[in-house]
Amino acid sequence: MSMKSTPGLLTTAQLCALALAIAASPNLLAQQNSPGKTAAAKIRKASSTADDGELANFADWKEVSAFIDQMAEKNGFDRDQLAATLNQVRYIDSAIQLMKPAPAGKPKNWAAYRARFVEPVRIQAGVDFWNTYADALNRAEAQYGVPAEIIVGIIGVETVYGRNVGNFRVMDAITTLAFDYPNTPTREARMAFFRGELENTLLFARESGIDPFTLLGSYAGAIGWAQFMPSSIRQYGVDFDGNGKIDLRNSPVDAIGSVAHYLAEHGWKTGMPIVFPATLSTDTSAENRWQAFIGQGLEAKYPLDELIAAGVVPGVVPPNDIRYGLIDLQNGQNPAEYWLGTDNFFAITQYNRSFFYAMSVVDLGRAVRVARAQ
Repeated sequence: MSMKSTPGLLTTAQLCALALAIAASPNLLAQQNSPGKTAAAKIRKASSTADDGELANFADWKEVSAFIDQMAEKNGFDRDQLAATLNQVRYIDSAIQLMKPAPAGKPKNWAAYRARFVEPVRIQAGVDFWNTYADALNRAEAQYGVPAEIIVGIIGVETVYGRNVGNFRVMDAITTLAFDYPNTPTREARMAFFRGELENTLLFARESGIDPFTLLGSYAGAIGWAQFMPSSIRQYGVDFDGNGKIDLRNSPVDAIGSVAHYLAEHGWKTGMPIVFPATLSTDTSAENRWQAFIGQGLEAKYPLDELIAAGVVPGVVPPNDIRYGLIDLQNGQNPAEYWLGTDNFFAITQYNRSFFYAMSVVDLGRAVRVARAQ
């Protein structure tokens, strides 16, 4: 997932995403100290289909009632109408379960991760997508400075060009996570994030004149071909097909423009390279120097000369007048790959805060471009 909020999401993607897999199971008992019914008592079974969820009488929850009051005061919502809306929301246990992280123990493996995204089916789908929407991709590149292959790479990694956009009702998924996020050290921060996304979902629906329950997306509430969180749709979504509305689920052209706009607003620099291969000095006396540049955040902040002096060896000669970050792609039991990333690489990480993600976008986009040329 990419969780693209104002990353930012959490990718958005962002970071989207993004970025949101936190351990634990649903903490329904945490609601028992609140006045009124417990969370468990509030929920009644309404469907045998997990994705349909369970009616939960959300408006009766103490925290939801406070949220309704805030929405009425801050955004002018009618309190009774909003309470009635939130009582139509279903509790999605599967969204909670899908937040669980992968089992611990396996080391990160860039080669395995890359193979999931840079593979023949996705490459061919990317060629077809590029051929179909070449005009929109060219227009986005001209307007925002983001190459078509990067836009193609992001949409391919996110949803396989619209094939995997998710069928959860966004209102259900986001409300569930906003008020009953798993019991983890970051629970309060994550619930605050999702309450912000619930606010943006309701505002977007009101601004667009649509029923919020018609918005469908991922288990984390990311919407459409580009998997934008609602806050990112409101900030960075573009009506790129000119039909008077932003629709990232049904308009791939809107998705193209919105991805390009998002990257442009998050530091993309027209014409700047993205990454350069690198190795590390085998001189043990240099090891402590280059290790200081590992894990230093999602930012290109080091002069090339400083990295070279620390034992970083570029595979080609990069420009000396821009700054870089040292990217380490761990490969399980095999040696890691190292790259020098520019501002444009780190702009992609604002879509989803992961080196693996950003590099797979670069590699998929390049593979699609090469296949299309052939």
